[in-house]
Amino acid sequence: MFIETEDTPNPATLKFLPGRPVMGDAGTIDFIDADAVAGRSPLADALFAIPGVSRVFLGNDFVSITKADSEDWSDVRAKVLAALVDHFVAGFPVVAEGVGVTEEPIAPEDQEIVAQIKELLDTRVRPAVAGDGGDIVFRGYRDGVVRLTMQGACSGCPSSRATLKHGVENMLRHYVPEVVGVEQVEG
Repeated sequence: MFIETEDTPNPATLKFLPGRPVMGDAGTIDFIDADAVAGRSPLADALFAIPGVSRVFLGNDFVSITKADSEDWSDVRAKVLAALVDHFVAGFPVVAEGVGVTEEPIAPEDQEIVAQIKELLDTRVRPAVAGDGGDIVFRGYRDGVVRLTMQGACSGCPSSRATLKHGVENMLRHYVPEVVGVEQVEG
């Protein structure tokens, strides 16, 4: 099995591409630390067992790993590659059944607005962000404010706040007049 690696805009994060689906159409999931896994992902458990791994993001067809500041990629990269190969070759599940991202309840009168927001995020924002090893996940909409979570390489990237405020917020406000702002929430 050949796994490619790519740099991301966040120097502490590398993107690993195993050449096969990771989460596939099931969405994405971001484990901010080993405690967040709690048996929810055999793959994330294996990756957090590697010294120096501080965050694991599971994307559609990639895994983004954030290392601790005290570690060097030359030490961590080979161990991550070995863990990924071992996991996929063994055929273990990536996540436990029923694990996923939850959204806040949406008011019935906001359903159409939320559908427009999700469509814009899915077609214009998420593909570009996935290219950088991360994701932006819709969490909720209330009183004109869209609540989003930055995941993977994007969560710790220095330019993530500018991406949200100047990129995503401006685009959403342009296409969906009911949107007055965007707010980042933690996963």
